[in-house]
Amino acid sequence: MDKEWQREQTRISVPSQNHHMNTHFWILLVHMNPSTSQKLKETEVKEGFNLRKSLKVFIIAAILVLLIPAEAYAVSNNPIGWGFKKSQNEEQPEAGAAYDQLLDKYDAFYKGSPDKKVLYVTFDNGYENGYTEKILNVLKQEKVPATFFVTGHYLLSAEDLVKRMAKEGHIIGNHSWHHPDFTASSDQKIREELEKVKVKTKELTGQKEMKYLRPPRGVFSERTLQIAKEEGYTHVFWSLAFIDWKTDQQRGWKYSYDNIMAQAHPGAIILLHSVSKDNADALEKAIQDLKKRGYTFKSLDEHPMMK
Repeated sequence: MDKEWQREQTRISVPSQNHHMNTHFWILLVHMNPSTSQKLKETEVKEGFNLRKSLKVFIIAAILVLLIPAEAYAVSNNPIGWGFKKSQNEEQPEAGAAYDQLLDKYDAFYKGSPDKKVLYVTFDNGYENGYTEKILNVLKQEKVPATFFVTGHYLLSAEDLVKRMAKEGHIIGNHSWHHPDFTASSDQKIREELEKVKVKTKELTGQKEMKYLRPPRGVFSERTLQIAKEEGYTHVFWSLAFIDWKTDQQRGWKYSYDNIMAQAHPGAIILLHSVSKDNADALEKAIQDLKKRGYTFKSLDEHPMMK
């Protein structure tokens, strides 16, 4: 570098709205001796631009980029991982008043009436692991309707099973195309994820509408609830679930059976993952024994919120 140029680095702290912390960046300030400064001025005149002015504009633009959030939302986008206090003694679980109010605002739900011994069976189908055929056989035998929340991968890799679901009267719901965290996705991306599943499902089964959504990873926000509602979807969460998706940690049919029976309650929306061998092996006995307890099984279309 020209020996006539001297450098000085200055750090500027700017509060970032995106990360709630100070962001630091360094600006290079150039000082020149008089002769060099004169040469610069002559060059600026000759070339028709003002280097000093351009540098100032660049610095201001950089600061504005840090100050302005990448995307501003009208409602909160704080991520929420769905959870609740598990049911005991056939009493309904509670997610808390705050979550209840938020779900009510967007017509979402996670359980049914506490006064009727009705159960709603749902499955999350991210990929096929060889057990859905057995599950469908049990549902057909026991005359139990279910809702299968499918991903794009499932639609592309298990077309025959998807067609059978629809043919046998089950509902196919939306679980997104790529299974992303919606709270980290743009509005447009979320809409695209939902639309692709809807279009492919219609192509395979003829199902004209898709109105139920289960958020991928169980993560959502008020923003994602709002977008889904705008797209005509009802968020369906759950009130009975357990760790069943770890295919390398299956514990035998009784593990699944015991969890289902222990958490069953009036109005339960049961979440099961179709990749679980435990679930496939336990389903028949669980359904039969729940019927003996006086429970009946209904479709989500018969849920009080959908009437």
